[in-house]
Amino acid sequence: MTDHLDPERYPVGRIVRNPGPLTRPERDALIDAIAQAPAILRTLASGRTEAQLETPYRVGGWTLRQVVHHLPDSHMNAYVRMKLAATETAPLIKPYDEARWAELPEARTAPVEVSLDLLDALHARWTAFLRALPEADFRRTFSHPDLGDVSIDDALGMYSWHCRHHTAHVRLALQKGDTLTRRGRSR
Repeated sequence: MTDHLDPERYPVGRIVRNPGPLTRPERDALIDAIAQAPAILRTLASGRTEAQLETPYRVGGWTLRQVVHHLPDSHMNAYVRMKLAATETAPLIKPYDEARWAELPEARTAPVEVSLDLLDALHARWTAFLRALPEADFRRTFSHPDLGDVSIDDALGMYSWHCRHHTAHVRLALQKGDTLTRRGRSR
């Protein structure tokens, strides 16, 4: 479902938090989505021109390059938060300013392959951790200053959505770049 108010900002709809424990099949589907995300992103982002990498997915939005670099930044935090929840009693986590991270020099200029490689390795570790986690541990929580208590199940749903959300942003940036290229050729 898309957000009819702002389909470019939320192309797969706004995030909906999970109200309770997931079933095993629901959980497995979310873990599979996280496992598959790096390959999908690599297919979309590899081999792109500088012009394509510098195309924002919407006016005022990040460039394709910034989106690619944002994913491992965000997912490293998610992985650590889940591991903290699994090993500590409701740890208080520290949020980070993702908008400022996306403006740092390496997020604006580094080759996307660096983050694609990082995402491959990170998601391999993350999904191995999730697939081996005992059922009861998915109800363990971390405390987020803005979101309150977040269970591993809830975070799993949030980050599966996050993968789809930003993959859709990359597709939008590529469509915009293709449109600009076609317009340039028709002049």
